[in-house]
Amino acid sequence: MSDAPAGGPPRAPAPSAPRTLRAYRLGRVEYDDGLALMRLGADALRAGAPPATDFLFLLEHPPVITLGRAAGRANILAAPAWLERQGFEIHETDRGGDVTYHGPGQIVGYPVLDLSDRPDVRRYVAALEEAMIRTCADDGVAAERHPEHRGAWVGRKKIGAVGVHLARWVTSHGFAFNHAPDLAHFQAIVPCGIADPRLGVTSLAAELAVRGREVPPRAEVEERLARHAAEALGRAPTWAEPDLRTVSVVAIAADGRVLLLRRSVARGGFWQPVTGRIEPGEAPEAAARRELREETGADVAVEPLGYRHGFGLDPAVNRVRPGALVTVEETAFAARLPEGFAPRLSDEHAEHAFLPPAEALGRLRFAGLRRAVRLAAAGGRGPRNTER
Repeated sequence: MSDAPAGGPPRAPAPSAPRTLRAYRLGRVEYDDGLALMRLGADALRAGAPPATDFLFLLEHPPVITLGRAAGRANILAAPAWLERQGFEIHETDRGGDVTYHGPGQIVGYPVLDLSDRPDVRRYVAALEEAMIRTCADDGVAAERHPEHRGAWVGRKKIGAVGVHLARWVTSHGFAFNHAPDLAHFQAIVPCGIADPRLGVTSLAAELAVRGREVPPRAEVEERLARHAAEALGRAPTWAEPDLRTVSVVAIAADGRVLLLRRSVARGGFWQPVTGRIEPGEAPEAAARRELREETGADVAVEPLGYRHGFGLDPAVNRVRPGALVTVEETAFAARLPEGFAPRLSDEHAEHAFLPPAEALGRLRFAGLRRAVRLAAAGGRGPRNTER
C-alpha cells in the first residue's frame, strides 16, 4: 500500500526533529560530584528521561589535576607539598589524553550525548573544538585548530582543551575553556603532556587584556559556548535551572566536634550534616536556620561559609523525579552549638554522633558535604564563587 497521492510521486519521509541539548549552568562543582553527574546524565539519557534529550553541564571545579588514560605522573611538575598548600586535588579519569588542570575561572563543559545518530568520534571532537573557536570569535579573538594537538589555539597558546570518553556512543567528559583562570596554576603540570617549549596556555581574559578590553561575564560566555556547541552538534539548545535549591548546615559543638546525623534506612541510611530544601520565597540563611531547628532542636545563628555548589541528586534520595536527572544548587552554612547541647532528632534521622572533623569526613559520602565540613571546622570561608 502506497502513501503517494494518486498520479504523483511518493512523498519523501518527513525529516526527524533534532535532539534537544539541555544545558545547565551549575557553578562550582566538586570533581567527584562532576563524575557522578555525568553518570546520572548517562542513565537518564539511556532511559529517555526526557525523550530525545542530551545534556551539557557547564561548571567550574576547585583546583584539580586530572590524569587521562595516557597520562604520566612525570607531567605533574609541582611538589606534593605545594599542591596540598594550594588546595589541589589529583584524580585519575577514564577520558582520553594526558594531564589537565581545572580550576576557578575555567568553564568546564561535560556533554552527555547519544551519538548513535552520528557515530564519528573525530567529528564529535571537532564539534567541541568548533564551539570554543566560535566563542573566541564572538569577542574578536582568532582561535583555530593546531595541526598536531587537539583543542582550540590562539597562535601557539592553547585556550581550550578537549578530552572525551565514549561508551556505546554515549559521551562523557568534554572540554575546558579558559575564561579567566589563574594561568600560573598551569605551571604545576605539562599541559596535556605537550612538552614543546614553544607552546603555552592562554585565556579569553588574557587575550582581551592585550587588546585593552574586559572579559565578558562568565554567564555570557557560557551561553555562547552552549549555543555554538548545539549548532556544531546539530542539536536544538535549551536551558534548565536547578531542580532544587538546598542548604547544608555544619553544626560544631563547643569542643570542636562535628554533629552528624544518620538518615533513616528508608531515606538512604547514610551520615550527613543538617540539610534541607529552600522553600519558595525563602532566603538561604533563613532556610538554614529553620532546617537546623527542625532537625536538631538547635535555635542558634548560622554563618555563611561562602560556599555554593552544584550536584546531581543521588538516586537513593531522589523522590523529586525518580529515575530522572535532578540537579541541585546547595549553599553551605555553619552553626556553633552551646555547651552541653543535646540534639532532638526529627523522624528523618535514626541517630546522631559528635565526631572529630577527620572522623566526620570519613563518614560522608558526598564531596560537597566534605568540603563544607572542612570549611566549618577551620572556621573560615570558602573560595570565591565565580559569577553565575
